[in-house]
Amino acid sequence: MILELINGPEDIKKLSGQELDVLKQEIRDFLIRKTSVIGGHLASNLGVVELTMALFLTFDLPEDKIIWDVGHQSYTHKILSGRKNNFDDLRQYGGISGFPKRKESPCDAFDTGHSSTSVSAGIGMAQARDVLGKDYSVVSVIGDGALTGGMAYEALNNAAQMKKNFIIILNDNNMSISENVGGMSTYLNGIRTGDGYLDLKKYVTNILSRIPVIGNDLIDKISKTKNSIKQLLIPGMLFENMGITYLGPVDGHNIKSLNRALTEAKKLDHAVLVHVITKKGKGYGPAEKNPSKFHSVDPFDILTGKSKKEKKNPSYTDVFSRTICRLAEQNKKLVAVTAAMPDGTGLNKFSKLYPDRFFDVGIAEQHAVTSAAGMAAGGLKPVVAVYSSFLQRGFDQILHDVCIQNLPVVFAVDRAGLVGSDGETHQGIFDISYLTLIPNMSVFAPKNMWELMDDLEFAVNFDGPIAIRYPRGEAYRGLKEFRSPIEYGKGEMLYEEQDIGLLAVGSMVSTGEHVREKLKAQGWNCSLANGRFIKPIDTELIDRMAKKHWLIVTMEENVLQGGYGLAVTQYIHEHYPHIKVMNIALPDAYVEHGNVSLLRKGLGIDSDSVIWRLKKEYLDLERQNQEWRRLKDRTEEVKQG
Repeated sequence: MILELINGPEDIKKLSGQELDVLKQEIRDFLIRKTSVIGGHLASNLGVVELTMALFLTFDLPEDKIIWDVGHQSYTHKILSGRKNNFDDLRQYGGISGFPKRKESPCDAFDTGHSSTSVSAGIGMAQARDVLGKDYSVVSVIGDGALTGGMAYEALNNAAQMKKNFIIILNDNNMSISENVGGMSTYLNGIRTGDGYLDLKKYVTNILSRIPVIGNDLIDKISKTKNSIKQLLIPGMLFENMGITYLGPVDGHNIKSLNRALTEAKKLDHAVLVHVITKKGKGYGPAEKNPSKFHSVDPFDILTGKSKKEKKNPSYTDVFSRTICRLAEQNKKLVAVTAAMPDGTGLNKFSKLYPDRFFDVGIAEQHAVTSAAGMAAGGLKPVVAVYSSFLQRGFDQILHDVCIQNLPVVFAVDRAGLVGSDGETHQGIFDISYLTLIPNMSVFAPKNMWELMDDLEFAVNFDGPIAIRYPRGEAYRGLKEFRSPIEYGKGEMLYEEQDIGLLAVGSMVSTGEHVREKLKAQGWNCSLANGRFIKPIDTELIDRMAKKHWLIVTMEENVLQGGYGLAVTQYIHEHYPHIKVMNIALPDAYVEHGNVSLLRKGLGIDSDSVIWRLKKEYLDLERQNQEWRRLKDRTEEVKQG
């Protein structure tokens, strides 16, 4: 196999053209085989095999720098840079990341995970190169879907000022995670299908070249005005008009054409954009047919493309999807907004039932939030469905455009808490902290699938900004017997005893249930309360617990700093200084990729870890105190008797 010869970034340059053709097929087979077993991002990686090979052939890594926007399409990059033997542990706990990581390889120039960032990062790296007097190439790869993000345009505007070489590769597959929307998609479609300029150029050149003596001079003079001709015949010539040289479109699956275009791009002393046309899912029928489904996959059967993972119960996303559609039938003012994630957030069904009330803004979370604020100001009831890690990109808009005006926007915050294999850039472990610090914002976390239904109904009738955070994966079906009506700012007591009080929110309520069961089996009295509202906290519930418990344990799947536990702790310390408080939360750190169960155990928030910490810090001491009090009482009885 040719692939066996690839153990570092220079090895591909030793291959013949025929061997390169074999290698690209071997890489595709390798990617399909590995992801069918461990899961991962497949369609996007299949689409950039030739592009990645051409980059390694044209540039010298790690001296030259390649920055992948988002980064989930970097699997071939990892293979060619010498990491193919690590793919059995890809995205697994302790294994290599599914995204570029500088600490993983010197060939990974910049850590990425979110969209629309690579051009900005590339400009900064090129500026560092120039200031330090170094001489290497900087290449930023960005997808057409990422060009719906405003940050990309800020960067393109700045790129026009570059005085030395900087290469932008537009990987145009007409897809982001879901089908692209908006003006940029329409513009690029025009370029993809606009053969008029190329045909006319070829025709005019052939005619003029036949004119004796002056023919070639005319061709030279006309070529100097080619930008004007382009502006007439290709819609907008957006990039050229911004001051960035445009090359393309180039067939993204032809290594020779790619190598030729990249070599030309290296010669320019300013910013240049190479427009590459690729097909997402290239080389694997099921992925070509349904690239959205194969964007990120669980283990699957290669022959059929069907997932091997059995889905027994609905996910929280499924519950949200069904509930929001039911509520929209009742409320004609309810509208839904997403940032290029109709499938991932569960709004695909809504988009089909209520197309006039569904708004996909593309990969533009900031615009999603502010446009929702405008909808609310105009009398609608917008629900913004977004992943926790992506919502943080719209923080200023939440604060400035929604909450200052106290507008009734509902944020359905999916993937809140640990999400697993996508790692640091995708863990939803900060939303409690950044949402609760904003005045006028209310934050709710359902304990199970039924409470999510009730929360949504409450939220769409609430007159103010409100966020509902819920985790990735299967919805919890336990504690169904506890379904008290939702009251603003009120939690609920699930099991009331004394001594130890567990006060949990969201996904940690089920963990609290397991902790309580295990403590009861060991002879401890233990209460369990569902905080339900993270902001405002239910101080009456805390007062109630303070009367019967010497230890209150807060439980949340969020970082400790700025979280629910510290808010509860502050209240208890101010009003009940004699009560001990333990905070179960995530550390002040970024959480890497891995199975969620393993991550919870490693981070100390699973039930066994909570009990271990309780025993280490409090329970053994309390048993000693109880024994000491019994001995003291017995001594007093002996003295008196």
